[in-house]
Amino acid sequence: MSKQTLSPFLHDAYETLSQTLEQANDAVVAIDEGDAVILFNAAAERLWGYEREEVLGRDVAVLVPTDIRGFHDAYAEAGRDGGRRELQVTRKNGSVLWGAMSISRVRLAGRVIYTAFIRNVTRERHDREQLHLLSLGVNETDNAVIITDGEGRIVYVNAGLVRLLGYPADEAVGLLYGQVLRMPYRDEAPAAMAQAFPPRSGSRHSEELVLDRQGHPLWCSIVVNPIYDAQGALANTVSVMTNITDTKMHEVLQHKVLEAMVREAPVHELMTLVCREVERIAPEVIASILGIDGEGRLRPLAGPSLPDSYSAALDGVPIGPGVGSCGTAAYFGEPVLVEDIATDPLWADFKHLALPHNLRACWSSPIKASNGRVLGSFAFYYRERCAPSRFHKRLVSVSVHLCALALEREESRTRIQQLAFYDALTGLPNRSLLHARAEQAIAGAARSGDALAVLFIDLDRFKQVNDSLGHPAGDDLLRQIAWRLQGLVSGSDIVGRLAGDEFVVVLTGCDARGAADMVERIQHALRVPVPLGEIGVMPSASIGISLFPDNGDDIDLLLRRADMAMYQAKTAGRNRFSFFSNEMNLLAQERIALETALREALRNDALRLCYQPQVRLGDGRVHGVEALARWRHPQLGEISPARFIPLAEECGLIAEIGQWALREVCRQLAEWRRRGLSIPTISVNLSPTSFRNFDLPRQIAEVLAASSLCGKDLTLEITENAFLDAGPDTMRVIHAVHAQGVRLSVDDFGTGYSSLGVLRRLPVDEIKLDQSFVHDLEGDGASRELTRAVQRIGDSLGLCVVAEGVETERQCALLQRQGYQAAQGYLFAPALPPEALEQWLRAREQAGASPSSAASPAG
Repeated sequence: MSKQTLSPFLHDAYETLSQTLEQANDAVVAIDEGDAVILFNAAAERLWGYEREEVLGRDVAVLVPTDIRGFHDAYAEAGRDGGRRELQVTRKNGSVLWGAMSISRVRLAGRVIYTAFIRNVTRERHDREQLHLLSLGVNETDNAVIITDGEGRIVYVNAGLVRLLGYPADEAVGLLYGQVLRMPYRDEAPAAMAQAFPPRSGSRHSEELVLDRQGHPLWCSIVVNPIYDAQGALANTVSVMTNITDTKMHEVLQHKVLEAMVREAPVHELMTLVCREVERIAPEVIASILGIDGEGRLRPLAGPSLPDSYSAALDGVPIGPGVGSCGTAAYFGEPVLVEDIATDPLWADFKHLALPHNLRACWSSPIKASNGRVLGSFAFYYRERCAPSRFHKRLVSVSVHLCALALEREESRTRIQQLAFYDALTGLPNRSLLHARAEQAIAGAARSGDALAVLFIDLDRFKQVNDSLGHPAGDDLLRQIAWRLQGLVSGSDIVGRLAGDEFVVVLTGCDARGAADMVERIQHALRVPVPLGEIGVMPSASIGISLFPDNGDDIDLLLRRADMAMYQAKTAGRNRFSFFSNEMNLLAQERIALETALREALRNDALRLCYQPQVRLGDGRVHGVEALARWRHPQLGEISPARFIPLAEECGLIAEIGQWALREVCRQLAEWRRRGLSIPTISVNLSPTSFRNFDLPRQIAEVLAASSLCGKDLTLEITENAFLDAGPDTMRVIHAVHAQGVRLSVDDFGTGYSSLGVLRRLPVDEIKLDQSFVHDLEGDGASRELTRAVQRIGDSLGLCVVAEGVETERQCALLQRQGYQAAQGYLFAPALPPEALEQWLRAREQAGASPSSAASPAG
């Protein structure tokens, strides 16, 4: 429609309307029935960023983005019926604004014209969205928000306050600050926090125990911010409350409990501290802590608000189902709530203890170690029938954790003390604790003038139990011995284990006669057989005794001298006792000097071997030679093997001597054979210790190879008892050695505790009749029967039997008639140095050997 087609009146009206719309603050867009833009005012140009020439006459779609056009058209069509809508406005440069649009529909000169009025509401929409987000933030947070007026009356609370304290918003608004925030343990009026602000002062922060609407306590962190008007007067306060119950409980309880633990407070004091702190925070409960001992019995640890008689009645009660709240919780490892002690069946046997003290309900939770083991129980008693609140549950959760920490620490400390001062196997005081307690006993004896005795006890043949029955059996034996010793002494006496099979008993107020009486009681008690599996072992002990003050005034000296006395008893035949004496001290000093000299002799290659021939009784030929160790000391002269070999065994040198002897005999045999001497085999004694060396078979193989010898050239002698008491590991070594062809001989046969059944299963080639049987052979019929029996044993087992210690022609003849194949002794030759033995061998070859030939001049 053009201006020319309008009447003058309408033309004037059109001009007036156009100018009015042009000056409007809101954007105005008019379109005709075909959606062509016929009006686009200056505000529209500013809103869209288009010049009107770019828009007039074009479809209104030019103002609507393509991706929302369908939605926009439907929205605009709905708006043509009136109403106001918000829509996005996409400007020419691509930026987006928001407009509030209303559309009017008018008929003009027979045509319908739609006019849209769009107001820019971008900022309003942004502010509204911000306000919405702020509302979400305030209401959806876990924090509670309270706004008061200048008089401390609440004008707003958020949803967080409803969740935290349980007050509905419509109920809280209008109340005073202190009516909602009830702080029972605060001295000053709580309302002061929201009102008493000096002019222009800043925010305040505090941590308070606050009661919710139901009266349940909560720890809260409260920040109060004042808002002032233009004149500086307090207009509002904004308080933000955060629930810190869990962290505050941890902080309050842990700080005090951990501080007590750092200063090594006893466990009873720690548990009492927990109970008192809990009752301070929640005075409506009565706290109790019970421990569980190793036998599953209740042991009161703390209950400061409970009557002593009540706690005492629970002491020693076994845990189990139906044992009140605490015994049942400890038994099942789960919390147990009894809301009415008077009627609950769990308390049927115990309600008579609780009800007279007005204990009506009980909630007990197990205290568990980190591995789940129940250490005790933590209980809340109530004076009325009720269940624990959420606050109580939190309080117990924190307390149980601290109790578990304290009890585990106590167990660890006890365990550390046990490991540090007690023998792990027997539970007896170890060397450290024994020493400390003995020193105290000696100091007491010195003050009172009393005597004191120290017994050093060493079990006889304990090693044989370990080797033959195994270490578990040996451990059982040691535990039995410890138990028997403890049962014999009085409360003031001390029983300890030093190491291995060595025990010490310190007898207070005991003189020599009392010590001897106690030793007899000990020996009698030890003689009772100890069942170890299917075998009954009858133990015995060698006991040495030293006396205070006669033999020393400190425990170290008394122990050393009791040890020396024990050694004297053992060398006298075992299962004996001996008192320390000065003569014994001299012997001990000599022994130490001899041990030092023996070590030096080994280092300097001062030991030597002599060789005693073994003769065949049938034809007088050499059966073999036995190597025997000899030692001549520059100052002490010739030292008997009977003296230095046991010493070597005691001080750990015997294995080294055995290795040296093994190398030397193989070297010597190879040398003799190179010199044309005919020696079938050479024998050497090895201690039982050598056969416990897993490397022995390899070492023997290397020594034989180095001397170009084979296994049958070597015979190893081992005592009868060592063979028969050999454990599984030793037997494996013995069989491995025998598998190389090395011959094995049982030395001193007949002097030990022979078992023919065991002997039959051993890889033995030879047995040697002990010289004690040969000594009385001529004049004692019993000796002749015994030697005959040994020969028959050898025949029945297919073993060669060699008689030792043959000194006379008569002995030789008797043995030959009994069937003995070989013999050795002074009748033939003593032990000779290598050169002398070589002369003896060559002299016999020249003279023609016979069974009864005496020693040559070389011997």
